[in-house]
Amino acid sequence: MYDQILALLDEKKYSELKNLLSEMNEADIAAVLKELPQEKLPLLYRILPKELAAEVFVNMDSDAQEFLIRAFSDNELREVLDELYVDDAVDIIEEMPATVVKRILMHTDPEVRKSINEILQYPEDSAGSIMTIEYVDLKKYMTVEDAFTRIRRTGVDKETIYICYVTDENRKLLGIVTVKDLLLSEKNAKIFEIMDTNIISANTLEDKEIVAEKFRKYDLLALPVVDQENRLVGIVTIDDAMDVLQDENTEDIEKMAAITPTDKPYLKMSVFETWKKRFPWLLLLMVSATFTGKIITHFEDALQSYVVLTAFIPMLMDTGGNCGGQSSVTIIRGLSLGDITFRDTFHVIWKEFRVAFLCGVTLALVNFGKMLLIDRVGVMVAAVVCVTMVLTIILAKFIGCTLPILAKRLHFDPAVMASPFITTIVDALSLLIYFRVASMILGI
Repeated sequence: MYDQILALLDEKKYSELKNLLSEMNEADIAAVLKELPQEKLPLLYRILPKELAAEVFVNMDSDAQEFLIRAFSDNELREVLDELYVDDAVDIIEEMPATVVKRILMHTDPEVRKSINEILQYPEDSAGSIMTIEYVDLKKYMTVEDAFTRIRRTGVDKETIYICYVTDENRKLLGIVTVKDLLLSEKNAKIFEIMDTNIISANTLEDKEIVAEKFRKYDLLALPVVDQENRLVGIVTIDDAMDVLQDENTEDIEKMAAITPTDKPYLKMSVFETWKKRFPWLLLLMVSATFTGKIITHFEDALQSYVVLTAFIPMLMDTGGNCGGQSSVTIIRGLSLGDITFRDTFHVIWKEFRVAFLCGVTLALVNFGKMLLIDRVGVMVAAVVCVTMVLTIILAKFIGCTLPILAKRLHFDPAVMASPFITTIVDALSLLIYFRVASMILGI
């Protein structure tokens, strides 16, 4: 498809190209524009039908949007902005440099500009920052016929018309009614007779991750956002909730890999920016890992007596780190989904203890046979390694399951307590266990 579009553009077959693009989805067109040489971007964009162009613009990455805004005439920019929903305009403004933002606001309708500024004043991670003010509102004494008349008159500019919100004269939210409810009711029926008063809503200052979780929990398409006095100020739609969930998952993955989260895509970050995101965590882990070296140095005399013990240190440390990582990732995911809470702590510990015991005994038995048959070490040395393995796995899984829960309880992100951090702790403790067991069994 890309080659065909590029060929039509080069051959200046604009009419044929316009027909082709009109049949494509806006997300697919945005993907094509992303691959297009930058100098051809304005020409292809201007070929798009007006309404489709605005939808494509929303799906483009911020660099392409900025390039087009700079290339637009004032009239072109105004036409694009007039077709955008307020929440999409806010998202674009948040990604643009100050000079571009100034030009956008200059060519935005005064009423829309006021709405944009109101949304921008909400905290970055709040429900208010991701809501749109474009929704259909109804009054409770309207008839179904009146409601359809209002939807037809105002719905063209709304982000969604399937769900309508019933408010009083002070904009207080009274209920919700869907188009399905309206279609299945008599035309003379009153809205208050068919509306649902069991409303699931969000406060403007509520964390946007909690808002997104409500979409998953209650299977919503849109969520009303109210202020402290229960006045309806906007709605959050499913597409915005999905973006929040994606950003949250990306952030958790980065934290679990010991990387400071960032909003920028990987390829748009400079080497220096990438270094800044990784270096502090690596430094912290490196410094904390020095405890491992201190422990080995402290037991240097014991290692000289049984040099063979040194060969099994990496295996024990790696096994402990892997076991701790398994537990931490499982618990972190459970916490993020709401499947695990602080009151489940003892249940989680008891379950992980039993899993750890089974894993430890199984691995120890296999390792015991390997050490005798392949490594050719003595029974006592094999016993030291295998006992240490069981104890290390139990300890690692205990740490791996409790630290994320504790972090959540203290209002920290549990993702911070992931594999790299836990591995560092387990490495040091596994060595202490190793040498303690060796001194007890081998008398060193």
